Amino acid sequence: MRKERLNKVHINKLVFIIILLLFCVIIGRLIYLNLASTIDGINLSEFAENRNTTKETLYATRGTIYDSNEEILAQSVDSYTIIAYLDKSRSKNQTTPKHVVDKEETAKKLAPILNMKEERILELLNQKGLYQVEFGPSGKGLTQLQKEEIEKLELPGIDFISTTKRYYPNLDFASYTLGYVKSNDDGEMNGEMGIELYYNKELTGTNGSLMYQKDANGYKLINSPEIKIDKIDGMDIYLTIDSNVQLIVERALNAYFEQSGATNGGIVVADAKTGKILATASRPSFDPNVKDIKSYLDPLISVAFEPGSTMKTYTYMTALEKGTYKGDDTYMSGTMQLSGYTIRDWNKVGWGEVTYDYGYMQSSNIGVANLVNKYITKDDLKSYFEKLGFGSKTGIELPGEVPGKISFKYDIEVATAGFGQGIMTTPIQHIKALTSISNDGYLLNPTIIEKIVDSNTKEVVYQYKDKKGTKVAKPETISKIKDLMYSVVNNQEATGYIYHMDGYNIIGKTGTAQILNPNTGQYYSGDIASIKSFEGMYPKDNPKFIFYIYLERSISNKMPDMLKSIIQDIETYYNITKINANDNNLYKMENLLNKDVELVKNKLNLLNIKYEILGNGNKVVDQYPINGTIVNGRVFIKTNSNDISIPNIIGYSSKDAVNLMKLLNLEYSIEGNGFVSSYQVDVDENGKPKKVNIILTDKYM
Repeated sequence: MRKERLNKVHINKLVFIIILLLFCVIIGRLIYLNLASTIDGINLSEFAENRNTTKETLYATRGTIYDSNEEILAQSVDSYTIIAYLDKSRSKNQTTPKHVVDKEETAKKLAPILNMKEERILELLNQKGLYQVEFGPSGKGLTQLQKEEIEKLELPGIDFISTTKRYYPNLDFASYTLGYVKSNDDGEMNGEMGIELYYNKELTGTNGSLMYQKDANGYKLINSPEIKIDKIDGMDIYLTIDSNVQLIVERALNAYFEQSGATNGGIVVADAKTGKILATASRPSFDPNVKDIKSYLDPLISVAFEPGSTMKTYTYMTALEKGTYKGDDTYMSGTMQLSGYTIRDWNKVGWGEVTYDYGYMQSSNIGVANLVNKYITKDDLKSYFEKLGFGSKTGIELPGEVPGKISFKYDIEVATAGFGQGIMTTPIQHIKALTSISNDGYLLNPTIIEKIVDSNTKEVVYQYKDKKGTKVAKPETISKIKDLMYSVVNNQEATGYIYHMDGYNIIGKTGTAQILNPNTGQYYSGDIASIKSFEGMYPKDNPKFIFYIYLERSISNKMPDMLKSIIQDIETYYNITKINANDNNLYKMENLLNKDVELVKNKLNLLNIKYEILGNGNKVVDQYPINGTIVNGRVFIKTNSNDISIPNIIGYSSKDAVNLMKLLNLEYSIEGNGFVSSYQVDVDENGKPKKVNIILTDKYM
């Protein structure tokens, strides 16, 4: 009995000792945990702080791109992604359903708005085991109007995720100049082409952040401190592009490009005194909202090609600057032998013995070959070409500019370079070279940036200032070359007489160049395997505009029609002829786009303005004349209608008839002068108008 009691005492002592030891270990561990800053490599204070602190990113708004009139060309707008909740648990204890109830009805109503098939939407809604679904690409990037249209349907279980997207309101409009952006998984935008890429850093801005304490449920603690770093929104970029001139150029290119059958084409219009680019358009183009891009190379700056005879202007300037040119000297045109090669004039036979002045007017290759063989050297030509900017980048504020190539060594290469073969140039280089002629011998670098503004402070951080430029030609050189360019357009025997316009005093130079096959190094054969171009300025004395225009593989030369249309509209827009704007019969056109048609009609009626409404839509989608133009003729209003027919144009003036054809993008022919006495509409295989043949008479109908 005693022994048993002793055993119990020993066991109790042992248990007590074990418990005591465990207690000491626990106490020691607690003391260690309270005193130590790091446990198992984890900083406890940081761990505790992170569990109670949240950090939000304050995203900077990408800067806006404007034209020179402060019209928006690119901006960031609210965008929405539509989602559908499928899980019935969302509707538990709710008075109204919070999930999709009638899937067939939901698919039927959403299909036309999302431009999706009902079957596809129903397939997405019928997926099993999913809490929610999205609708693919068609359900992303929805506009505020689309969102509101869907909300009006009051469909249970339909919701939206708000995001931001880049929006280009003018769609296919100066697209290579503007470029486009791509968004990453975080929604951050990065420029991919054009101004969006070149000024990506300035447009992007800097994101901010907000840090604050939260409770166990994730809510912000009341009166808790917060650390905020303000976002810095991107800068706003103002271009030299004038949207009205751009619209004139885009319309002309649309109206005539397809008729020409060309595969590629482009037009650049610049201010003759500053080198500011007023408009630049090319075909094919793309809509930066949908990115239907066929080529990622900007034709203005990134595509170099053999310029052809437009280079003769600068070859003649080389001889004029050297002082060896004598326009009355003669040579035998037609053909000549040089270093074992035969050079021919474009008509194969020439014009007999002619002067060099006459040779320029007729775009004679032999005239240039004689000029570089007798009156200037290889070094003279190369040096002057380079002095004008050929063979190097202009530095215009766009990405991807190429320098072209001015390289020639042998006599035959020098001769062909003189008339634009064997060398490579870009349209923007020709614009730069033309500034030397329009500025009395002073060469300007072209620009497309008017100013850059800090959107946060409204401070102008960069402002373009007019420059005098670099002197590259004497006044007498410029005077002579203008006279020669004048003869090309205004002499009935000349190659450029098709560009002549009574009363407009256009001067310029034509060009035709063969297209080189990069795979074989040989020129393509065939009559249309060429690039036709024309460069010049208007008017001759004190030029206001310079331009470069080209069409590749054109089956019919529509460039003169394009250029004439552009010059007529630009003159009207800028009121170069100084029409009296205070005349009671005149009206300065305002911007009517997106306005209600009935309101526009009431306004024009009050002003006693003649107008024509095209289509039965309720909103204005296009107008002629454009905003800011002083008008003394008929106004045309195009509506958002899918069925627009040609109105009765009997009695229209020739000007009004032509303006209507431009707005409707229809090919037309005109016979006679005065007013429309009759017309015939040719239709395509679908019965839609494709060409209008107009007969005019002097008598007002």
